[in-house]
Amino acid sequence: MVGQVEANANNALGSLLRGMLPRSVIRAEHAGLLTGSGGRPDLLITDPGGAPVVIEAEYEPARTVEKEARARLDLRVAGETRPIESAIAVRYPAGLKDEYELEAPLRVSRLAFAVFHADGTRFPETGWLEGSVEELSDLVRVASVPRRAFDRAADLMEQGIEQASWGFKDVPGVVPDIAKLLGMPDVEQTRRMACAILANAVVFHHRLAGITDEITPPRLVCGDAMNLQKPIREEWTRILELNYWSIFAIARDILNHIPAGAARWMLERLFEMTDEMETLGVTNAHDLTGRIFQRLIADRKYLATFYTLPASASLLARLAISLLDGVDWSDAGRIGRLRVGDFACGTGALLSAAYEEIAARHERAGGDASKLHRPLMEEVLYGCDVMPSAVHITGSTLSGLAPGQGFRLSRLYTLPYGRQKDGEVQLGSLELLRASEVQTLFNTSDPALRTGSVGEETSAAVTTEVRDGGFDLVIMNPPFTRAGSDWEGSGRKEDSIKQFRGLSTSLETQKDMAARVTGFARGSCYHGYAGIASAFVALADRKVKPGGVVALVLPLSVAAGASWKGVRRLFDAGYEDLKIVSLAATGAEMSFSADTGMAECLVVARKRSGDTSGESRGRAFVSLAGRPRGFAAAATISRKIAGLRDARALEDGPYGGTPVEIGEDGIGEIMNAASGSGAAWNAVRMRDFSVAQTAEALSRSSLWLPGIANPIPLATTGLADLGRRGWHHMNIAGRPGAFERRPPSPTATYPALWNHRARAEARLVVSPDTSLQVRRRRESRAAEAWATASRAHLNGEFTFGSQALAVAFTERKSIGGRVWPSVLLDDSRFDFVFSLWGNCSLGLVGHWWHANRQQSSKAAITVTGMDALPVLDFRELDERQLDSARLIFDEFRDLALQPAYLADTDPNRALLDRRVVCDLLGFDEDTFRGVRRLAAKWCAEPSVHGGKKRPAAKRSFTYRFEQAEEYALVAEPVFEGFRKA
Repeated sequence: MVGQVEANANNALGSLLRGMLPRSVIRAEHAGLLTGSGGRPDLLITDPGGAPVVIEAEYEPARTVEKEARARLDLRVAGETRPIESAIAVRYPAGLKDEYELEAPLRVSRLAFAVFHADGTRFPETGWLEGSVEELSDLVRVASVPRRAFDRAADLMEQGIEQASWGFKDVPGVVPDIAKLLGMPDVEQTRRMACAILANAVVFHHRLAGITDEITPPRLVCGDAMNLQKPIREEWTRILELNYWSIFAIARDILNHIPAGAARWMLERLFEMTDEMETLGVTNAHDLTGRIFQRLIADRKYLATFYTLPASASLLARLAISLLDGVDWSDAGRIGRLRVGDFACGTGALLSAAYEEIAARHERAGGDASKLHRPLMEEVLYGCDVMPSAVHITGSTLSGLAPGQGFRLSRLYTLPYGRQKDGEVQLGSLELLRASEVQTLFNTSDPALRTGSVGEETSAAVTTEVRDGGFDLVIMNPPFTRAGSDWEGSGRKEDSIKQFRGLSTSLETQKDMAARVTGFARGSCYHGYAGIASAFVALADRKVKPGGVVALVLPLSVAAGASWKGVRRLFDAGYEDLKIVSLAATGAEMSFSADTGMAECLVVARKRSGDTSGESRGRAFVSLAGRPRGFAAAATISRKIAGLRDARALEDGPYGGTPVEIGEDGIGEIMNAASGSGAAWNAVRMRDFSVAQTAEALSRSSLWLPGIANPIPLATTGLADLGRRGWHHMNIAGRPGAFERRPPSPTATYPALWNHRARAEARLVVSPDTSLQVRRRRESRAAEAWATASRAHLNGEFTFGSQALAVAFTERKSIGGRVWPSVLLDDSRFDFVFSLWGNCSLGLVGHWWHANRQQSSKAAITVTGMDALPVLDFRELDERQLDSARLIFDEFRDLALQPAYLADTDPNRALLDRRVVCDLLGFDEDTFRGVRRLAAKWCAEPSVHGGKKRPAAKRSFTYRFEQAEEYALVAEPVFEGFRKA
């Protein structure tokens, strides 16, 4: 037995970490490092600008290592200004002590570790992370960010910006010019953003002065001058000769527009802010000003646009870069030949995350990340946006990653957007859709069009190469606006085309821009009703090379929307290693961006090389319980996803997905699925993938219920096979429609079911809520529309938390309106079966599975999407079953149903399940109980309950049979189990 003591293992660990964290000072088994009676830490890691991190390590079972790690928190380190904010407990494998030489076996060992923070939090909350020394070094890098100083500095910066913005109150006339300069409307946000840009320039000026003697600090530049504006402007002009164009050019232009008196007030406030930040030690800290800027932007007080949250950006970048093949991360020359593009860069969160992951991989491979800064800025990273203010933030954030490293130029461009001086319209980055090899981007003396790519102002055009197929990684969070949202329920069209309404474009300009993008994107996956994001997907596909990676933040409507089919087909046919990551959560937790109010997903895939018509490559669905809480969580989640190669499949049966865990905490599930040519990506926002497996089986004529070993044949089909759908509501009573809408009338010639009235829609039979009046000279068109009237109507916007019905039945034929499109079935007896099937638990699950679940607890199905809705194949029912369906319908027509999210405990819904499953379809009691178990699982899905609290148990709804309550209770123990989980 060798019997290696822990001190030897600690020294070996320190040696390995030094090779992976070259900027850090790592001391192992050193006494006298902690002030007072802190004792001797196993390892102490310090980083310029960061907070000290302690590692305490023991061989397993390591019973005291957590206690020892926690005891180091808040202790002071000799020679350091910051206390220890994070401590990491590490458990060495017991077998390591028997090794003769430690470094080599330690490098390949699986360690267990957890990080503790001074605010009392632990990551993971329970259990231990398991990983290599390389993964531990990644955690050390994240843990070294000084949280307290960062939060305090962000508060100080926000206060300084707010105070500086008061200077605009006395000079309101200059604000419109500054708004034009920034490409923003003249609103309060613009004033804050202008001051934020000035604040960032002042802070960055201070940082540069601390790095090089060529630059004088802001206060020394001004001296005793009364006019602070002139010397600061002159110094910023001198800095521009060195570069840092994206930071100081727009700041200088803003300063030029402000009268001297107001400028003095603003600069004095910003100098005070910088002085206070300096006492925290963050003005020269690596990357902190960039992170502060991201926090300021996230609450939308500075830019009225949604941007990717930093932790979400880190998750996406890590997933994407893990798919890059053939990169030797130790080779700085190879890294310098990479091309990474974000053609909707916003505040640079995604480019910054990609930069950091590339730099971290280089360091872990033994390289010096600081030497990568110039090639990354000059050659690797491309960023485009239509807002100069956004490009400023991107440039500031990227430059701040290594402020002491100069660079000659950057690939950050503010692109022309809207009507230009020559009368033509421009589409910003989407102009790149028409480029085959080279795209001309303009760099003029007009600051709204300046790219910041050169060190002098010029009116000459700048030609830059943005080659088709030239990028290793295209990573974007494109704008989501769509043309279809311009229509209002009243049938009136807004005086704008929303997807081109930015930067105060006129309606005529918007129309020309819409026509232009349609021409550019013809033949691609772009679809106007999907929105402008689908054009950015086409752009990403055009620019990425075979073998390269596309990584996107997209609205969840990409998963099921009919207009997004081209995007799904693109990824299914042309890409491999496709991962769709969504959030099984409610409210803000549904999105990876800040404050969007809608569900989003991450789509990551590698573009296939060669022939794209070959075999299917499949998809992996990842559903997380919430977005990552910080960079440590993002790093861990990305490793879990990237490292999982053998997950359960959607076709495996209702046994759930493969768990994704951090420590002992389940944070989601992952599931594989076969690819299809544009088929819906339905397995998103799932808390329990067994529900997805049952729903998928149901759409394929198989009833495979949780807890039942074998599938049962059950004929299902698309709704289009059983009849035809009614018209879109705009063709009925919109601008081209034949009718005007009027209040309901019992004698209406043309009754319609138009809007939702939850209280009036608790029973199978509902009354029309609208009368339609024929417009003059539209009589023949009205007759065509009336021919689509029916008794059966599908809920096109089903809010499970408040509405009870998926299918409504009207006694009289009625035209289906905005949220209740008509369904004209081939046999009138099918109307009754459709009502029963659609409102039983199996029908609810099928409706939910097929619908777009982008909103919290709402499932939307468009009129065109109705055709593929999977339903029971009514043609397979015999005469006896059709007669039985009519009797069951009459039994239930007057019984009230509770909102759908309570389907598991609603006695009448339970009785309806019993009648449909057993009495109509002839299945046994075990099958019925399986359906009730499915109802409980479905009701536990966040996309069903939407976070709505369940009411206290009560029986306020009438039901006709005593056994109804008994049937409802079948599911209650199952739901309790899910609620506890």
